[in-house]
Amino acid sequence: MSPRPDQVAKEVERLREEIRHHDYRYYVLADPEISDAEYDRLMRRLRELEQAHPELITPDSPTQRVSGQPVEGFDTYVHARPMRSLDNSYNEADIRAFDRRVRQVAGGRRFHYVAELKIDGVSLALHYTNGVLIRAVTRGDGVRGEVVTSNARTIRSLPLRIPTAALNVLEKKREAARGGPLFAAGNELFIEVRAEVYLPTHIFLKLNQERADAGEPLFANPRNAAAGTLKLLDPQLVAQRRLDLFCYELWLNNEHPFATHWESLQWLKEAGFKVNPASRRCRSIDEVIEHYEQFRQQRDELGYEVDGTVVKVDETTLQDELGATAKAPRWAMAYKFPARQATTRVKDIIVQVGRTGALTPVAVLEPVEIGGVTVSRSTLHNEDEIARLRLMVGDWVLVERSGDVIPKVVKVIESKRSGREKPFVMPDRCPVCGSSVVRPEGEAIRRCLSAECPARLKASLAFFAHRRAMDIEGLGEALIEQLVDRKLVTSLADLYRLRLEDLVPLERMGIKSASNLLAQIEASKTRELSRVIFALGIRHVGERTAQVLAEHFGSIENLQKASLEELQAITDIGPVVAQSIRDWFDEPRNQQMLKRLQAAGVRMQEERKLVPRAGKFSGKQFVLTGRLQTMTRDEAARRIEQLGGRVTSSVSKKTDYVIVGEEAGSKLEKAQALGIRLLTEDQFLKLLSE
Repeated sequence: MSPRPDQVAKEVERLREEIRHHDYRYYVLADPEISDAEYDRLMRRLRELEQAHPELITPDSPTQRVSGQPVEGFDTYVHARPMRSLDNSYNEADIRAFDRRVRQVAGGRRFHYVAELKIDGVSLALHYTNGVLIRAVTRGDGVRGEVVTSNARTIRSLPLRIPTAALNVLEKKREAARGGPLFAAGNELFIEVRAEVYLPTHIFLKLNQERADAGEPLFANPRNAAAGTLKLLDPQLVAQRRLDLFCYELWLNNEHPFATHWESLQWLKEAGFKVNPASRRCRSIDEVIEHYEQFRQQRDELGYEVDGTVVKVDETTLQDELGATAKAPRWAMAYKFPARQATTRVKDIIVQVGRTGALTPVAVLEPVEIGGVTVSRSTLHNEDEIARLRLMVGDWVLVERSGDVIPKVVKVIESKRSGREKPFVMPDRCPVCGSSVVRPEGEAIRRCLSAECPARLKASLAFFAHRRAMDIEGLGEALIEQLVDRKLVTSLADLYRLRLEDLVPLERMGIKSASNLLAQIEASKTRELSRVIFALGIRHVGERTAQVLAEHFGSIENLQKASLEELQAITDIGPVVAQSIRDWFDEPRNQQMLKRLQAAGVRMQEERKLVPRAGKFSGKQFVLTGRLQTMTRDEAARRIEQLGGRVTSSVSKKTDYVIVGEEAGSKLEKAQALGIRLLTEDQFLKLLSE
């Protein structure tokens, strides 16, 4: 007997509340109460119920965090209250002068300050109507920002709905102040929470490493990476970046809800918002300065970038009295940490060659200490960056370092030029092997074309041995240098031909170390297919894409035979990635290497037996366009593939159906022009259920 609709609705709401609770424990408090597997079971059950009862899906459901499709651009929105910037200073005297001005306006009244860390991120305004998130807007120019709601929803620490208990607290406050109920008929509750979105340091470093491995330009710092991520047009990609945020301001119907800023922060925490734990209520400016000194010394231990302390007057009536200039409030100020920059000279510019053949210029600097670390090199990313900086060998430059972030050249000090500086020109041949280099159209990177380039091989071996790839412990950079320089290894497959007598004579290698390494190499033969595909180092193929390819094809042999069209038909694989995969497998040297890896015993297929897909959609090709209400595009694609169909990214004469969601794009027009059958979401769901 099927459960009654009201029973289903109760279970759905119970699951949502339970998942919200565990999201808060995990993403805000960092104190989970259940395992990942248990959490996944809750989420899976909720998805099943919502798919069976699409009328129960709501925008604030945990299943809807990553539900948007790629967009063509962002709408703009005028802030109800300007998002002003802050006056700032690196000087304690300025902070004490700020304190004197505040005390003068206070006229002897007792007041407090709140000291908060100045997160080096991107400001965002979050709008809730009657407790439900309806809009997220970037700061923009302070008056007008861009609406990035779909991207903001992917931030797991951001509540999509404010608990009723927290709303009731506001109701009592406002009722007492206004003498009437807050939730009276027609009285819409509008809450604005302001937050700083940031990219955790370890995520930033991983992201830049992946970009370096793919030969893509690196992000200069976590703030730029966070800003760029919020402006991505595809929420699926935003979700992969794992942004986070701290909330720092609260408005209720465009007014202060509490008598103090500190009370607003406490309410935000109790309502499930993430508030920075380093915030402190201070009785004097001396305590603010103590806060500043404490975190100036601890900033590298936080796991996210901060560049100072923000001091705010706590009492909201005094804030209003102090007012604001056109650009900044008079009741707050940023006390910034010393800039981790230094001036030094560029002695030379060298070019390094990476795993994908990417040529990266690197500035060789006169050693200089920045933030307690001696810096002697700085990446210059590519020749376009050198041109933008107008950099020459011999120039004096300003170099910046933030935490563990790669040092970067901020600017050239042209006033210090002597006339003896020399322009730098990127080489047209590989500096390591002498082979030709090319710069593909539309790219900023030049690449060495030789698959036998020693520099490429060394980088490829390090990548192949990485713990997330073939996990060969003991195969470090120093050993790789010796193996390649002595021509013991000329391709990845040569690793599996190494013998004890090859390794023992090498520096820092004894019989025990050599035996351990050979055991690690032997163990790597049994790694999962997805890790083998990832370890091959195919450009644009990261861990997630490697997993998709392994699940879809089941073996290297099947993947090697796949046509460009077959590759593009796979969800999450676009034309650029598909072409990169096809190019890699078309290279004769790579084909020979795969044969040698297979002969050596490296696992080249999944152990599970592949079951041919068959069903009502066998032989049919689908294209999805627009936003679906009852499921994501990935979920729709999986349903189609489970029934034997294929999903492609572009409309052609071979397309059988185009599923049209809300705000459909140019694919709809092309389908109409070609006379291809169109399905609404309801028609598609009916087709699935028949």
